[in-house]
Amino acid sequence: MTDSDVKQMMEYQENRKSLAVTYILWFFLGMFGAHRFYLEKMGTAVAMLILTLSLIGIVVSWVWWIVDLFLNPSMVREINSEIIDEVTGSS
Repeated sequence: MTDSDVKQMMEYQENRKSLAVTYILWFFLGMFGAHRFYLEKMGTAVAMLILTLSLIGIVVSWVWWIVDLFLNPSMVREINSEIIDEVTGSS
């Protein structure tokens, strides 16, 4: 293993996202999109936050929160894959 490989591995370990942290954020602050902010999905996180804060959108936000229960693992895999690509310089 080269120094470059070690640096890349360390950089990935520093930046990777945890599924456990994602679920903790989802459970306690998920209605406000906290788990999506953590996973760097800013657009949908802001949309979820706005829906939750509006009285009309609270039901939509609640349904979205439940759907995210099942989407969280794939969202974590996706962001971690993007981090690996950034660290290794792959496209």
